[in-house]
Amino acid sequence: MKKQNEVIRVAAYCRVSTDKLDQANSLESQQRYFNEYISRNPLWELVEIYVDEGITGTNTFKREDFNRMIQDGRNGKFDMIITKEVSRFARNLLDSIAYTRELREYGIRLFFLNDNIDTSQPDHEFRLALMSSLAQEESRKTSERVKWGQRRRMEQGVVFGRDMLGYDVRDGKLIINEEGAEIVRLIFHKYLDEGKGCHVIANELREAGIQTSRFMKEWSYTVILRVLKNEKYCGDLVQQKTYTASYLSHKKKANNGELDYVVIKDHHEPIIPRERFEAAQRELERRHNMHYTKNGFANRYAMSGKIICAECGSTFCHSQKKCPNGTKYENWSCVTKDHKGKRKTLENGEIVGCDNVNIRDADVRLILTHIIRDVMGNREELLDSVLDTVSEVLRSCADKNNVEYFEKEIAKLEAKKEKLLDMCLSGDIETSDYKKASDRLCEEHASLLAKLNEEKANSALVANQSQIIESITEYVNSVAVGEEWDDIIYRNLVDKIYVHKDRTLDIHLKLIPEKWQAKILKGKAEIERFEQNQKILPNGGASVPISVRVPFNSGKGIVKRWLR
Repeated sequence: MKKQNEVIRVAAYCRVSTDKLDQANSLESQQRYFNEYISRNPLWELVEIYVDEGITGTNTFKREDFNRMIQDGRNGKFDMIITKEVSRFARNLLDSIAYTRELREYGIRLFFLNDNIDTSQPDHEFRLALMSSLAQEESRKTSERVKWGQRRRMEQGVVFGRDMLGYDVRDGKLIINEEGAEIVRLIFHKYLDEGKGCHVIANELREAGIQTSRFMKEWSYTVILRVLKNEKYCGDLVQQKTYTASYLSHKKKANNGELDYVVIKDHHEPIIPRERFEAAQRELERRHNMHYTKNGFANRYAMSGKIICAECGSTFCHSQKKCPNGTKYENWSCVTKDHKGKRKTLENGEIVGCDNVNIRDADVRLILTHIIRDVMGNREELLDSVLDTVSEVLRSCADKNNVEYFEKEIAKLEAKKEKLLDMCLSGDIETSDYKKASDRLCEEHASLLAKLNEEKANSALVANQSQIIESITEYVNSVAVGEEWDDIIYRNLVDKIYVHKDRTLDIHLKLIPEKWQAKILKGKAEIERFEQNQKILPNGGASVPISVRVPFNSGKGIVKRWLR
């Protein structure tokens, strides 16, 4: 403790919680007041005025000058701290008590002017706890008022947030930024039309020197995925995706159902048409399901996810191999074999691994090039075949449309749930029985809702039948197969390639009711197409493929194909 008539080194602390002009003036006034107040006492020497501007008082994590002041106190830089009131020092009761106790251990006295609390007095901790509690409760009430106000404004369509790729936020409204909007359209084009994955799109944007939004990091898988999933691009607004769990910590948490989202359809001008945005969501779901059902794959190459192991069902993954002479070649191999080795039986009897062969990317490309060239060479026959298949699917959708049926079943189920709740509230059934029955009804409801959505999607297909047929016709007639390999064409036309361990490949094309079969040998491959309409032998024997052998030179040897 300081002796009488000994000069006391004094620090002052000021804080305002916003950076508005009136608060800034208040901050200047506080500093001026402390300078004058300390100078009036001849035994006080001003060491420093610590200032935090636009910072909350409910925690100390981001209050740089406050933390610097505490550290200076630990280092013995001053003997006393004065501040306007307890709420300026801290609105958190625990922080107020903890820091005053710590500073007292270092012999530092605190004086709160407006509250007339001096930590050198015996009753200071009781009075400090009382004032801190009042300040903390006021912070809680203020936080609730702010949240309520923000929620009402969200419901009115006011946008909370900052500028994003393609949109600027001005006065609570989303305004299209055409430069960024073009990048958004490019990302959706690459994903939907070119069939590229998020990694590939990110790499291409980086290589092209295209800049991200100023609030985004460099192009990455995550950034592209967020763009594709952001509902704002189709004109919808979903807010309250995050929330502040505690007014003391101010930490934001993802809203996983704790609060209701604020959803407004067709809120602003879209960058991406709704139909196209929904197509992207379906494609994301499709690729996600393919990724996690069988060991996973990246959609980086034209045949990613399309080459399947006929032995174990895993996908084939792409890699680069090196020959003894130093040259490299691209290769496809079974994921199970890569991860678990060749097929074997473990001590517990479990069979793991796979014995399938690897295949070269060059062989796959060679086979597909000849098949697609043959198919596209006879466009009229191809178009007729595809349109027949599409028409059959659409007829099937129209025949079994049950939208009205599932809507009625869902209505019945909801009536059952209401009746069940009434029985529980009236005491006719136990709460545990109610919960079991309710859970079962919820499962049935989810199942019916999924079927209803599927039927509605089928109805939309039937309603757009002419548009679908027109789009398919336009696409088939526009495909140009040249000598160069084109990722987009083969990605869109090839459905699945099943690889057997004898190097036989079963090749399926999208919407074409035919199957090709190829066998890769050292130096040659053989291709065969099986027709749906097979020839029946005169003696009543089994049907056989109608085919004619046509040899051509593969560069390695003779490649044979069988055509009708």
